[in-house]
Amino acid sequence: MPGQYDVIVIGTGPNGLEIGAYLSKAGLKVLMLEKRYEAGGGLATEQVTLPDFFHNTHAVYHMMVDYAPVYSDFKLEEQYGVRHIHPELQWAMPLDNGKCICIYRDVDKTCASIAQFSQKDADSYRKMYHQFHELVDSFVAPATFCPPVPAPLQAAKLDLTEVGRQITAFSEQTPEEVVNSLFENDHVRTLMLYICCHWGLDYNQSGVGYLIPLYLNRATSYRLTAGGSHRVSNALLKSIFEHKGQIRTSAQVTRILTENGAAKGVELEDGTQIMAGKAVVSTIDTHQTFLKYVGEDKLDRDFVDMIKIWHWEKWSLCDLHLALNEPPRFRAAETNPDVNRAFVYLLGYERLSDLLDHWESMRTGGLPAGAGFNCCFPSIHDPYQAPPGKASGLLSQMAPFTLDGSGPNKWLKNSFRQECAERMAAILERYAPNMTKDNILWTYLTTPADIENKFANMVQGSYKQGAYHPLQMGYLRPNQDCSLNRTPVKNLYLGGCSVYPGGCVIWGPGYNCANSIAEDLGIEKWWSEPSIVTAAREKGLID
Repeated sequence: MPGQYDVIVIGTGPNGLEIGAYLSKAGLKVLMLEKRYEAGGGLATEQVTLPDFFHNTHAVYHMMVDYAPVYSDFKLEEQYGVRHIHPELQWAMPLDNGKCICIYRDVDKTCASIAQFSQKDADSYRKMYHQFHELVDSFVAPATFCPPVPAPLQAAKLDLTEVGRQITAFSEQTPEEVVNSLFENDHVRTLMLYICCHWGLDYNQSGVGYLIPLYLNRATSYRLTAGGSHRVSNALLKSIFEHKGQIRTSAQVTRILTENGAAKGVELEDGTQIMAGKAVVSTIDTHQTFLKYVGEDKLDRDFVDMIKIWHWEKWSLCDLHLALNEPPRFRAAETNPDVNRAFVYLLGYERLSDLLDHWESMRTGGLPAGAGFNCCFPSIHDPYQAPPGKASGLLSQMAPFTLDGSGPNKWLKNSFRQECAERMAAILERYAPNMTKDNILWTYLTTPADIENKFANMVQGSYKQGAYHPLQMGYLRPNQDCSLNRTPVKNLYLGGCSVYPGGCVIWGPGYNCANSIAEDLGIEKWWSEPSIVTAAREKGLID
C-alpha cells in the first residue's frame, strides 16, 4: 500500500511530537509510532509513589521556554492551557554551617546573597549575568533553532563581531577555567561549576565552552510545568490529532524499509508494513536507526564505522522520587526564609573538591557514598502535584551506568538500590531536619539501568542520546553527514537528541528537522522564522 502516510515519525518524545505537530498542521498525513504505551518520552508525569502524588519522572526543569518557537507557534498556553511556573528563587545551595548561596531571578538579590561569601564574586556575577544574557540572546539561543554550519565557517563568521569573539573565547576554555577565572570563593565556584556541567559537560574539557554562557544564563530561567511535564506533550498530541495526524502506541519498529537507497516505510515486530510516501523520521539514537533498523549491509562502510564510534554520556542519573508528609524545612531558612521556596537545591557538596571527586570517581565506574545531588519539591510551587499539606520531591544524582566494572548489574540489586535511596535521603535530612523517615511516606528509585530499560533510545542511560564531546557537537552532531537532519538514506531524516543541537528538551532538533523536511518537500511553511534567528542573521552571527 504505497503512500499510506506522507510521513512516519519513529518515537514520540518531545522532538518527535514537535515534528509531527508542525508537519501535520502543514497538511501532511502523519503517523507517529511509539514503542511504549504512552506518548511523550521524557515529558512524563506519573503516580509512581502514592495516589495523588504526581511525579515528573524524567524531565522536570524546562530551561528554553522563553526562546523555543514551539510555544508561540502552537499557542500552547492560549489554546491548550499549558502554563509554566517561574519561581523567583531559582537555585539554593545550603551548607552545613547554616549559610546558603541563592540565585534569584533578580540579579540584585543574587549579588546580595553571593556577597555574604565574597563581594568580589558578587561583582563578578553581576557582570557575568549581563554579559551571558547578551551572548545567549544574540547567538546561542538563535543558533539552537537554525541549521549548524561547519566549524571553520562558523568560527570565521563569529570572528567578525565582538559577541562572536567572546563566544569563541569561551569555546576554547574548560568550564573549570571559566568558573575559576570569574569566582574566588570555594562555595560559589562549586555552585557555578555544577550548574555549568550537570547536564553533561566535562568540567576539564574544552571545545564546547559556548554552552557555558547558556547554562549559567539559564540558571535563572528554569521553569516548572503546572500540572506536570506531560501537559506539554499532551498539548502537542492534541494539535496532531486536530490536524488529522495519527499515533500508534505499543508499536515496536523492527526495520526501516528501503528501496534503491531510499526510505519507503517501516516494518513492525508483528510483520505489519506501513509505507510513507514522502519521508521517514527517526528520533531515536543513531545506533538503532542505522545499524539495527536500516542495516549495515545497506550503508557505506565508512558511514557505519562513523556511527559505531559514537560515545554515550559519561554519566546518567539516579533519581529518587519522594511522597512526603510535609514539605522540607531547611536549616538555612532560619536566616533566609526564602530558602524553603527555592526551585532547585544543590545538596551535599560542602567544598569544590567534593564535586570534583564525584566526577572523577564516575570516570572509573565509581559513585562516592556521600555524593551530592540536585533536588526539587514541585508541589511547593504547584499544589496540584501533591495532596493538600503533603509534598512531592525529586532527588537527582549524577551516576555512571557501569558501576565497579560490572556493567549495569549492580543497579539491579535491591539491596544496593535501597542503600542508594537511604544515602540520598540521609543527605536531604542533614540540610532539612524534618525530612526524617517518618515524613517520607514512599519512595521510587530510577537508576541509569532503569532509564535504558524504560527509554530504549537512551542507551546506557544516555538521556541526551550521546555525550557532549567536541567531536559530537555542532556540525558534527551526530556527524557531518546527518547534522542537517538529512541522512545518506534518501527520505530518511534524524530529528532526535543525537542530532544538532542536542538534548534536554530544548526543542531544537525537532524544530530544525521539521524545517528541513518542509524545505525538501517544497511545502509552504505556516510558521515564521523566530525573531531571534532573524536578528542574529542580520547581525552576521549566523547564516
